[in-house]
Amino acid sequence: MTIAIIGAGLGGLTLARMLHVHGIDAVVYEREPSPGARGQGGMLDLHTGTGQRALREVGLIDQFHAIARAQGQDMRLLEPDGTLLLQEDTPDDAPLDRPEVDRADLRNLLLGSLPAHAVRWGCVFESAGDGHLRFTDGSRATADLLVGADGANSRVRALLTDALPAHTGQSVVELAVPDIDLTHPDLAAMVGRGNYWVLGNGQSLSAQRNGDGRVRVYLSFYNTAANWFATSGIPLGDPAAARAHLIDLFAGWDPRFTALIAACGDTILPRSITALPAGLTWPSTPGVTLLGDAAHLMPPVGQGANMAMLDGALLGLALAAHPDDFPAAVAAYEREMFDRTGDVGRQPADVQEMLASPDASRKMLAFFRAA
Repeated sequence: MTIAIIGAGLGGLTLARMLHVHGIDAVVYEREPSPGARGQGGMLDLHTGTGQRALREVGLIDQFHAIARAQGQDMRLLEPDGTLLLQEDTPDDAPLDRPEVDRADLRNLLLGSLPAHAVRWGCVFESAGDGHLRFTDGSRATADLLVGADGANSRVRALLTDALPAHTGQSVVELAVPDIDLTHPDLAAMVGRGNYWVLGNGQSLSAQRNGDGRVRVYLSFYNTAANWFATSGIPLGDPAAARAHLIDLFAGWDPRFTALIAACGDTILPRSITALPAGLTWPSTPGVTLLGDAAHLMPPVGQGANMAMLDGALLGLALAAHPDDFPAAVAAYEREMFDRTGDVGRQPADVQEMLASPDASRKMLAFFRAA
């Protein structure tokens, strides 16, 4: 029997790798025309019990350790007036509980573990029925099992549920300072080696050191409407004017923070944060299932990629255990996935509420100390 995976993200590729290890035929259909057609985003922290567990299951944990950055676990938490509340620097011999890894490097690790024919690029999924898949270019394929690993705006999801992602109230502007150690060494020292958070007044500034020498900067605005970018007045088409406007929105914050915004380059990306209802389920349906953001899209608080990779590994293991009974394998996978992600899915909502509060930095400090 054959398996079609829609989407060559981390979850879909983890599933493909697990199936390949067990000698089960699978093809990944990806809408992007090539592996390098689009940037893959910033750094991820892979947790021992989820993302790293998935890599252990598929036999790639040693290769992961070779590309992971232990120092990416460093954390600095501040208030808008510049008060440092928390600084955690990772010792060189610290265990790799949540090391950072570049998304692109991790994706390339997974891609490199598959035969070249396992991923078909430039295939935009359109619809499916009776085991037949249709793509927007008119091409077709057949599969005994269709797995939707196609992210937040999944087209496969509609085969199982009418649930759609909804705006969480968070709107994010992503910027970056390239080659920060060379161009702004003072700001590089301020940010440090890992994650840098400033929280308060219904806004936040977070900065993240990347493996390629850049620092990505995320400016978050909470309790916003879904159309906030259209009404915010930020001239996104004019980078210099957009930076000036964003600096004005952070007026009264420590000048070091607005200096970090001013140092950013001209790539300015607006992101409206959406999520699926926590605890979403559907009746198990022969021939189709979901994983990752297609199944349980969460706000970005460090769980999404970890859950997606574990989904892929555990679905692959279930299929390997029931190679002649895909419906039984899918039903077993979905029961476990619903329980696991339902519990985890409520945490991001609590964190979002914390971040939106006026005293977010103090609440986050208590959260970190209790963890």
